[in-house]
Amino acid sequence: MKRVLILRPEPAAGRTAAKAAALGMEARIHPLFAPQPVDWTPPVPEDFDALLLTSAHGVAFAGPALLHYRGLPAYAVGAATAQALAEAGFPMVVAGDSDGSAIAARIINDGHGRVLHLAGTTVAPMKTGALDIRRIAVYGMTGLPPDPALITDTVSGSILLVHSPRAAVRLAEQIGRDRREHLHIVAISAATLAACGDGWASGQAPALPRDDDMLALALRLCE
Repeated sequence: MKRVLILRPEPAAGRTAAKAAALGMEARIHPLFAPQPVDWTPPVPEDFDALLLTSAHGVAFAGPALLHYRGLPAYAVGAATAQALAEAGFPMVVAGDSDGSAIAARIINDGHGRVLHLAGTTVAPMKTGALDIRRIAVYGMTGLPPDPALITDTVSGSILLVHSPRAAVRLAEQIGRDRREHLHIVAISAATLAACGDGWASGQAPALPRDDDMLALALRLCE
């Protein structure tokens, strides 16, 4: 059984771990960051004709003011974000299973132009085309102190799942080149893979930035 180390924040880390276990992998969770709320001033809903969230953290940390926008068509990147919006009481949620650029194209195709994007303090690059997007940070990611157990758990042959460039940089800081040659990287994107640095036993990223596709690559390493 191959060991998979999951570095993304909770609660997403737990979802990834459950899927990895269902595929027969031994999952260990070592978040490198934790989300924290950011104070924000909600603009009036009338200024927008669509709402966009690219992470379920945005739903969790926007607070009660999020409900001001329930009358807007809501768009989400990922099933978890869409589910969080639905559970928050949004009746119209369109979920995209790719990335921010793909959901932006869907918003344009649906005829919307003025979009409120509730996001984190850092956002992955996305092509927004003709959209007029107002992005407001409602949460930020705080780096957690180095965890000695991360080093202990990276036994030879372990697979590290890296879900963001920031996590890749932090991972490279914590695992020196002298420990990398027997560890495998599966990153969510080519940019994230590049940020991990070199010296790893292998490194790969899926064609689309999806958690399930990352796990599929990890499973192949187990064969």
